[in-house]
Amino acid sequence: MLKLTLEEKKILDDGFFAAFGTAPLRYFSAPGRTEIGGNHTDHQRGRVLAAAVDLDTRSAVALNGTATVRILSEGYPLCAVELSDLQAKAEERNTTAALVRGVAAEFVRMGYPVAGFDAYVTSTVLPGSGLSSSAAFEVLLGTVFNALFCGGSLAAPDIARIGQQAENEYFGKPCGLMDQMASAVGGLVAMDFADPASPVIRPVTFDLSACGHALCIIDTHASHADLTEEYAAVPSEMKSVAAHFGCEVLSKVNQRAFYAEIPALRKACGDRAVLRAMHFFAENDRVLTQTAALEQGDFSAFLEMVKESGRSSYMYLQNVLVGGSRRNQDVALVLALCDRLLDGRGAFRVHGGGFAGTVQAFVPFERLEMFQSGMEAVLGQGSCHVLSIRAEGGVEMEADL
Repeated sequence: MLKLTLEEKKILDDGFFAAFGTAPLRYFSAPGRTEIGGNHTDHQRGRVLAAAVDLDTRSAVALNGTATVRILSEGYPLCAVELSDLQAKAEERNTTAALVRGVAAEFVRMGYPVAGFDAYVTSTVLPGSGLSSSAAFEVLLGTVFNALFCGGSLAAPDIARIGQQAENEYFGKPCGLMDQMASAVGGLVAMDFADPASPVIRPVTFDLSACGHALCIIDTHASHADLTEEYAAVPSEMKSVAAHFGCEVLSKVNQRAFYAEIPALRKACGDRAVLRAMHFFAENDRVLTQTAALEQGDFSAFLEMVKESGRSSYMYLQNVLVGGSRRNQDVALVLALCDRLLDGRGAFRVHGGGFAGTVQAFVPFERLEMFQSGMEAVLGQGSCHVLSIRAEGGVEMEADL
C-alpha cells in the first residue's frame, strides 16, 4: 500500500473539509501513464508496451449517506451526480459528470450496491499532458467504487475496462484500453488486446536508470481543443481498411493479404488509411521486438525501436501535424528540438495520441541538464518532465498518523 505523508494528508484533509465540512475517511491514488511502444495500436486490439509513472491523481473520500456522488477536483467546480439516474446524457459529453455517471453505471450493471460519497481530488497529471489524466481519473473512480462497494474484489483489468466503457459511451471519446490498463495495473507492462475481454498482460522487469538514461516527457503546450475529429479519424480509417477484409479491427487482418490488396484499398479507403494501416502492422510487430530487447538487456536495440516508432508515427500514422495547420506545428517543432539537442544519442518520438500534447525522449544522463534547459528555453519553465516508473497502479493509500 502506498504511504501518504503527513503533508500530503493535510492537503487532502484541508481540501475535503473546505468542500464538505467534515473529515475524510479513506485515501486513493491512480497514476498517469506513458506509452513506451505501440502508438495507436490498442484500439485495433493490438500490442502495447506501457508504464505507470510517478505523477498521480489522488482523492480523499467519505460516504455521505445520500444517493449523490459529489466530487470537487482542485481548481474546478463541484460535480454532483445522482445515482438514481445513470443514463448517458448528450449534454454531459466531455465532462467530469459523464465519467462519474459512466463508472457508477457499470458498477450498478454488475450488481454492486453503490451509494453516495464525497471526494476531494488533486492531480499532478496535468490535463493535455499526454500522460492520460482522464484515464487516471477513471481508474481513481473505479478504485474508489471497488473499495467502498465491492470489498476490493475487482481486479485491475476490470477497473480498466470500466473506465474505458465510461470514456467511450458517456464521455464520448473512442479510446482504446491501453491508457486505463496501464494506470490500473502499474509498473512496466506488455499488453496484447487481441481478446478485449481477456487481454494478455505481462510485467516487464527493466531498470531504465541502470542504462544511464532518463525518461523525459516534453509538453508542447499545444491544445487538444477541436482535435476530436483528428483523433477519431485514426481508428476510423484503420477500421475502414479492416472492413475491406470483413474484419472489425486490423489485428484480425492477414498482413500479407493487406499488402497484396493495396491497389484496391487505395481506391476504397484512400491513401492515408492505407498508410495508417501500414503503421499499425509495423508498430504492432515492433512492440514484440522492443519488449524482447528490454528483457534481454539490449537497450541499444530498444532505442532503435523507439526511433523507428517515431519515424513511422510521423510518416505513416501522421499524428504529428494537424491537417491544414501552417503556423502552429508544435509537436513537429519539439521533435526537431529533440533531434538537435540529442545529436544522435538517446531516442525520441511523438507520445500518445499525437497532434498536440507531448513528445517522449530517452535522454543520456550526461546530456540531461543541457537537454532540459534547451527545451525550456524555447517552451518555458517546467515543460520538460523527468519521470520515473511507478510500480503501483490504482490503490488505496495508507496515511501516516
